[in-house]
Amino acid sequence: MSTLRFKALETLPFKNFRKDNHVEVPAKLSELYCENVFSEETMREYLTKEAFQSILDAIRKGTKIQRHIADQVAVAMKDWALSKGVTHYTHWFQPLTGATAEKHDSFFTPIEGGRAIERFNGGMLIQQEPDASSFPNGGIRNTFEARGYTAWDPTSPAFIMGTTLCIPSIFISYTGETLDYKAPLLRALHAVDEAATEVMQYFDKNVTKVVPTLGWEQEYFLVDSALYQSRPDLVLTGKTLLGHSPAKGQQLDDHYFGSIPTRVMNFMKELEIECMKLGIPVTTRHNEVAPNQFELAPMFEEANVAVDHNSLLMDVMARVAHKHHFHILLHEKPFAGVNGSGKHNNWSLSTDTGENLLSPGKNPKKNLQFLTFFVNTIKAVHEYADLLRASIASASNDHRLGANEAPPAIISVFIGSQLYSVLSELEKVTNGKLSPEEKTELKLNVVGKIPEILLDNTDRNRTSPFAFTGNKFEIRAVGSSANCAESMTVMNTIAAKQLKEFKKEVDALIEKGLKKDEAIFNVLREYIKQSKNIMFEGDGYSDDWAKEAQKRGLSNLKTTPEALGREMDKKFVKLYEEMGVFSHVEVEARNEIKLEKYSTVIDIEARVLADIARNHIIPAALNYQNRLIDNVKGLKEIFGDKEFKALAKEQMSLITQISENVSIIKLGVEELLKAKDKAKSTTNSQKQAEAYCNEVKPLFDKIREASDALEMMVDDELWPLTKYRELLFTR
Repeated sequence: MSTLRFKALETLPFKNFRKDNHVEVPAKLSELYCENVFSEETMREYLTKEAFQSILDAIRKGTKIQRHIADQVAVAMKDWALSKGVTHYTHWFQPLTGATAEKHDSFFTPIEGGRAIERFNGGMLIQQEPDASSFPNGGIRNTFEARGYTAWDPTSPAFIMGTTLCIPSIFISYTGETLDYKAPLLRALHAVDEAATEVMQYFDKNVTKVVPTLGWEQEYFLVDSALYQSRPDLVLTGKTLLGHSPAKGQQLDDHYFGSIPTRVMNFMKELEIECMKLGIPVTTRHNEVAPNQFELAPMFEEANVAVDHNSLLMDVMARVAHKHHFHILLHEKPFAGVNGSGKHNNWSLSTDTGENLLSPGKNPKKNLQFLTFFVNTIKAVHEYADLLRASIASASNDHRLGANEAPPAIISVFIGSQLYSVLSELEKVTNGKLSPEEKTELKLNVVGKIPEILLDNTDRNRTSPFAFTGNKFEIRAVGSSANCAESMTVMNTIAAKQLKEFKKEVDALIEKGLKKDEAIFNVLREYIKQSKNIMFEGDGYSDDWAKEAQKRGLSNLKTTPEALGREMDKKFVKLYEEMGVFSHVEVEARNEIKLEKYSTVIDIEARVLADIARNHIIPAALNYQNRLIDNVKGLKEIFGDKEFKALAKEQMSLITQISENVSIIKLGVEELLKAKDKAKSTTNSQKQAEAYCNEVKPLFDKIREASDALEMMVDDELWPLTKYRELLFTR
């Protein structure tokens, strides 16, 4: 590793820096949009009228695609792909590793007479059989049971990467359990569509479908590839495990929204070109808070497609970055002392008639519709806050939550003071029938004024993990490396459950004689009362809020093991089963996978930290100490005892400090490895994760502090591990 590090550094011309890779951008990016996507426009060109309508019905109504139609689609897809120079196809899926996966098969098929053709039929389109034995399964299957299936998802368009046709797919085990992120997301989207469409019959009977939408914001760091290769900890863990802070980090706040460096701009240009070709509608780019940290964001899309696009984007970013001699860091906290990265998920519901259900209308009726979905969302988060917290839990995100750059681990809802006052008015609604005066007051003076109020109520509370931002809710606590599907599955599941409960309660009051609006107001009033504890408008970072949240009965699950421990609550398992999103077995398996991943990440970090401390920091420190000793000996030979003691005072102090810190590191490494081995020997996954969290992680700080102290003294010896930080943040 050491040789590789210094070889990597030789490739970096520090005097001249990297040369800019100029990128030519077409006059109109829109002309490239969906160039490499089997889009609706392309399908209209290549498919028969019957096949095209069948695909549209599958996308819009969820109807099944018949086998003969699948054959037609496969032939058309193949012809289109071949016209683009494609040679292979793959079922592109998202297993529980956190990365995407693909197995490429060739269209090439030999036939009689020494000839060959390109073959692709409906059976090959619909299903593929990758080996599933090495993917995380949480104990669902034995290692020797290798079979797994990928199945085509026609609601997300196929696309081309290089010379491969990629077909978005779900991934299931031989026995039918889901082994990916997409399948449960599709189930959750179906559940919320059904529930929200039923509720919409109170307001607009023309609505036949409700589609959840997602607009993600992706933060990331860019690191020069040579500097990246010089850091064993970055290469192996995605973050720097040690290294003192640079003299200039983000103290001046001069990076945020600053001028984008030319080299980075060229990367962004090429990335946007590739995104356009793949149908990813990116529209925003800017510098983020930390040095060398950036963000991009797309237009809102249907949630399933948006999730696929974010997963695809993370692949494309890495490929494009490589061409510009960069490496992408998606770790939530790659550097201590500067901001980490998140992935804000902006969620809303949209109807097939073109309405955003979290956007108020121009009259009381539309605003009552808005309030219905608005209040039900808050109620859903109140009831299932711990489940939402578990959906964003990971070893890497634990470094970021609550660190004055991301929301705290306490799930709360920010709606703004003016909307809060509207809900307070609704809370006063009479139980039962409303008087004519109350109806007038509600419809004209409370509900009727919401659009006017919202004009000045679109600010965001950066300390809130769940904030209303004008026409959507923003889940701010999702980590930058996460798959959006996990939080979106939870969000849509809990929204579906809550809307179903709302429909039951309103119908029950209508049967008792209340008019529809009165019944809705009565139920919303109760929901506001029940959910008031989770609404918070203040500073989520303050100690006072932690105390107040405890009084309100809100959980403060600071670590991943704590959060995942709540995930198996009977209430949550029952929810998943009732909504048809997960079976009990699938919930257990996923919980097991996440706990195991948490422990494995900490285990790897411990081993890497021990290796760097013992094999890089200590030898460099001892080399420097030996030079100091030689210097002291030389001073003693030249000067007398009296002068010598005064002249060698600093050197003697450094020699002592080096010895003390070397001892601390050696002892710390021994304790770390013992604690790691002890935690690893624990057979229960929950207890193992807790051991890594409570016994292994705290030992990191002891080694890190001693290493940082040595680094400050021996910069020249450890330059790739120390000056690297200065170079990173000033290039």
